[in-house]
Amino acid sequence: MFFNRLRSLPCLGGGGGGGGGAGGRSCDEILPKEPVVLNVYDLVDTNDYTMALGVGFFHSGVQLYGREYGFGGHEFAMSGIFEIRPCNGQAELGEHFRFRESILLGYTHLSSTEVERIVQQLGAQFQGNSYHLTSKNCNHFSNSLARIVCGRKIPGWVNRLAYLITCVPFLERCMIPSPSYHQHH
Repeated sequence: MFFNRLRSLPCLGGGGGGGGGAGGRSCDEILPKEPVVLNVYDLVDTNDYTMALGVGFFHSGVQLYGREYGFGGHEFAMSGIFEIRPCNGQAELGEHFRFRESILLGYTHLSSTEVERIVQQLGAQFQGNSYHLTSKNCNHFSNSLARIVCGRKIPGWVNRLAYLITCVPFLERCMIPSPSYHQHH
């Protein structure tokens, strides 16, 4: 497994010898180092005003190795994870996906192939028919992927409104359609 390979590297305390690894090289010199970027999109124009309160309706995706991974709903019991060209939500997902900003979350030492495998495995957890606007949305997926690949959470403001709505059952009933009808990204 991948994590066993990491533990065997001298620079991570495994594989015999001490110090900084073979010939004093650091892990950053041995392993790939890829930026993990969160791309955030406004879903409504009112975000320009509500951001002052630290809330808004946002879509997000995680960019790695020239791909942006996102999650959206559909009616099938299969992965709801999709990929687009980075920062291209408006062209590929629809006009209401207005790009807001990219946020560097950190770096990963996982390879492109390993990231693809993780995304594929997350597809079992993030199936299209499990999408829910407040409890299992695109931002929940972005947070899960970011935590796995670089150990960092997405900024709280990206999904704060969804969280606040779940805290007030009346708001959730008003905002969320009945279970037979899902809002889709």
